[in-house]
Amino acid sequence: MNGMILNITRFVVLLFVQVLLLNQIEIGFGIQIMVYPLFIFLLPMKMNRIPLLFLSFFFGLSIDAFSNTYGLHTSAILLFAFLKPVIFNLFYNQDDFDPSIEINILNMGMMWFLKVFGTLLFIHHFWFFFIEMLDLNKVGFVFQKTLLSVPLSFMICILLQYLFVKKQK
Repeated sequence: MNGMILNITRFVVLLFVQVLLLNQIEIGFGIQIMVYPLFIFLLPMKMNRIPLLFLSFFFGLSIDAFSNTYGLHTSAILLFAFLKPVIFNLFYNQDDFDPSIEINILNMGMMWFLKVFGTLLFIHHFWFFFIEMLDLNKVGFVFQKTLLSVPLSFMICILLQYLFVKKQK
């Protein structure tokens, strides 16, 4: 029950931080800060894929509704959620994983977080910008936007975790 309240709080907080704050910031060079994938990433690894995808769909749809992006966030977060177990298995041995430990930077370490969340965030951003452009002639601009947006989004996700996530004992 406590975990459910925590996840509902994260859902609401990250939704409003994204749509009311970060979507309003214009940095230039096509940079767009997106931290909402952190919500899906912090969900338990033992969560079944189907509920994870439904929750991701609802979360993405909520952001799209406030952002007038017509499914861009939904498709990107669905891809993120679908690939989460795949990328996790690439960088972490399932046999060594304790499912009672919450997945976050404090419990898993910076290098692990960089590899797993960084990979997923890169894929998320690339997909978002590619679908936004929908033009193979602009793949260079898509990479530019991705390479400039991911580090900033990643750093803010790290900061949010250090501010709001507690290390398990």
